[in-house]
Amino acid sequence: MVDQASAPSGSRSVTGNAPAFESISAQAEPLDISQDRQFATLAHLGGVAGALPSYLIHRTLGDRGPFTRQESREALNFSLLPTLIILVGIALSLIPAVGWVFALVAALTWVVLAVQSVIAGIKVNQ
Repeated sequence: MVDQASAPSGSRSVTGNAPAFESISAQAEPLDISQDRQFATLAHLGGVAGALPSYLIHRTLGDRGPFTRQESREALNFSLLPTLIILVGIALSLIPAVGWVFALVAALTWVVLAVQSVIAGIKVNQ
């Protein structure tokens, strides 16, 4: 049994009707409109680095904002195939004599992905 006289003046007892301490809620708060738009834009702009940024935004913030969920899914769907083409092109560029062709394909695919990601990010932000 806890002696309430020995407890500090600001604390509550364990046996009382209130918890021993107060903490932050386990549920994350929903994103406000500006944050929702910001993370949706970042999901598209992250396409410059491949599919990983949009995947991480979708997994971590998708439940907190409907616009972020929708746009990060679209960014992931758009950037997944070019990312795979780039990775395969980089791996095949190690082949002697014809590797330069695969390296060129990977580089051109990245340029197209980067340009399209920036365009999509600008359109989402408007």
